[in-house]
Amino acid sequence: MQLMSVSSLNEKIKSLLEATFLHIRVEGEIASVTYHSSGHIYFSVKDERSSLRCVMWRSNASRLKFRLEKGEHIVLEGSIGVYTPRGEYQLIAVHVEPYGRGALALAFEQLKKKLEAQGYFAQERKKSLPKFPRHIVLVTAAGGAALQDMLKVAAKRWPLARITVVDVLVQGEAAAAEIARGIAVADRLGADLIVTGRGGGSVEDLWAFNEELVADAIFAAKTPVVSAVGHEVDTLISDFVADLRAPTPSAAMEMVLPDRNELLWSLDETMEGIRRRTAEILHRKEEALLREREAMRRASVLARLQRISESFERLGREYSDVMHYRLSRFEVELPSLRERMRESEHRVLERKESTLRGLSEQARRLDPRLRSREGWAELTREGRRIALESLKEGETFELSDARVKVTATCLKKAPLR
Repeated sequence: MQLMSVSSLNEKIKSLLEATFLHIRVEGEIASVTYHSSGHIYFSVKDERSSLRCVMWRSNASRLKFRLEKGEHIVLEGSIGVYTPRGEYQLIAVHVEPYGRGALALAFEQLKKKLEAQGYFAQERKKSLPKFPRHIVLVTAAGGAALQDMLKVAAKRWPLARITVVDVLVQGEAAAAEIARGIAVADRLGADLIVTGRGGGSVEDLWAFNEELVADAIFAAKTPVVSAVGHEVDTLISDFVADLRAPTPSAAMEMVLPDRNELLWSLDETMEGIRRRTAEILHRKEEALLREREAMRRASVLARLQRISESFERLGREYSDVMHYRLSRFEVELPSLRERMRESEHRVLERKESTLRGLSEQARRLDPRLRSREGWAELTREGRRIALESLKEGETFELSDARVKVTATCLKKAPLR
């Protein structure tokens, strides 16, 4: 039996293990993990019965898309390495991916959860976009088709906007750092808006916009930032952090720039409305002015005198018409009035003549000279004076003179010859 030193045995074990397990894949759950300041990652994986120490050197760790966390189920690729001074072995990992899903998907969810917890996605911190931006900075690849599409849309919709392009890489390992620097540069230009993005591609092609560096740059920008990456189905970390997410680069320009044709149409409508409103106001003011002018005219002294004069003239015409009407009626009634007056005068004269005759007769009868004549007496019947010829035979009558009254009966009446 050969006698060996400890060092010799460890060297033989090292040669045997490293040659046998040169490229292996191991599945397990992360039991512990340490991110060293040197950039190396020290961790261990386990299953139901045992555990395995692992290490990932800095060169490979820098390419890891997600963060190793305790309890994560992973698949490792690498080789077995032996540390001879202590006779310990470990798995040297060159590639790690989540078990059952892609590394990029896990990295996306991890970063999304982290940034959301830090308030990167909060709506209250998002800045409002200007309605009419005068200066827009495009952080994208100068030679990309996305830039040409954005410039075409901008020229068509709102050519008044000044466009500045910050040329950056949008794909590859160095893209995230360049995009972050480009956003910082754009933020110092005093622009109204920053649009960052690129055209469509695979998840790996778009991954730079899922990096924390880019998220930090968007979050720190004082200028409103629009994320316009890939197609409508693509959702990236930059979309959540940005103040506005656009489904495509072209759509971003349509969303942030007004349409000059719509604006011109709106201005035409507004001008027409102003013209109609102005015409209505002027018409009302003219009517009000005419009413005020008419009211002042009616309230003036001359107008009052004119109204009084017109009133006098109207009253004079009315009086003249009334008098003419009455006179015309009187003219029609005048002949009958004259006839009635003549008849009335005749009746009055007759009554007066009869009265005069009666008074004359009474005066004559009462004349003392007639009463004292000898042989003469007044003939009366029932207190009325009558003529002798009116007596009838058998009638009673009275005879009286100045001193005596005699009642007698006519026995016989005969005319004198």
